Amino acid sequence: MSILVDAQTRVLIQGITGSEGRFHAQRMAGYGTKVIAGVTPGKGGLELDLGGSRVPVYDTVAEAVKEHELDASVVFVPARFAPDAILEASAAGLKLVVCITEHIPLHTMLKVYHILKLRSTRLIGPNCPGLIAPGKAKLGIMPEHVFMPGPVGVVSRSGTLTYEIAAQLTRIGLGQSTVVGIGGDPVIGSSFIDVLELFEKDPETELVVLVGEIGGRDEEEAAEFISEEMSKPVIAYIAGFSAPPGKRMGHAGAIITGGEGTAEAKAKALEAKGIPVGRTPREMAELAQRALRS
Repeated sequence: MSILVDAQTRVLIQGITGSEGRFHAQRMAGYGTKVIAGVTPGKGGLELDLGGSRVPVYDTVAEAVKEHELDASVVFVPARFAPDAILEASAAGLKLVVCITEHIPLHTMLKVYHILKLRSTRLIGPNCPGLIAPGKAKLGIMPEHVFMPGPVGVVSRSGTLTYEIAAQLTRIGLGQSTVVGIGGDPVIGSSFIDVLELFEKDPETELVVLVGEIGGRDEEEAAEFISEEMSKPVIAYIAGFSAPPGKRMGHAGAIITGGEGTAEAKAKALEAKGIPVGRTPREMAELAQRALRS
């Protein structure tokens, strides 16, 4: 079993006629994801060939939902329009929205975040690579060839590190149940804890890998949750041990305040709760291998 998506998930692509939307819609469809329809305002009535399957394009999400049974949306919309696209999908009743878009203003995402809390829509992102249930479906931009089905759940703040960690696990024969890139912005729709709760309930996820990075307190809060609420083993990898002090690094969320938010501080917080932390992706994979054997 996977979390959030499976082989039956019916997907809408917002921004499907743009270069990024169309390219990744083709990759998703080619992977086996059920891409049912697309939305681009002003382009309603078109039909796109996704390499073997043709999907209709609508002007609004409401029109697409009226014609098709849909479960999730993936947003490939420019930053100034992406918040409205998220809210449009939510208002149309979609239960899952994955927003790939980066550079959305913080104050705008705060408004979106609080509106979604009043609705039943789960948001992954923004500024994220999406998620994949290996062998079943992918929603986003992840390079599918580095993943394989298996018992390890992965939740990550980083984009490219998500792929690197998955590749290291795959290299030693540890497949993944679901891999979720939650995004690295200061305001995101789903936190580490939100995803950890889902992995804890998933009967086929036997081990969870948490991939963090410098800045904020998300990893420290996750450590508290893991120690108090999770029965499954969790291991971690934190990026940024060699980050030079005083330099801005990576995502908008990668901000260190005083002595808080450093890789070393995060690793100590996790290890204090009994959560092993790999200092390199390869070491993390070896920790995962040992955790599953024990």
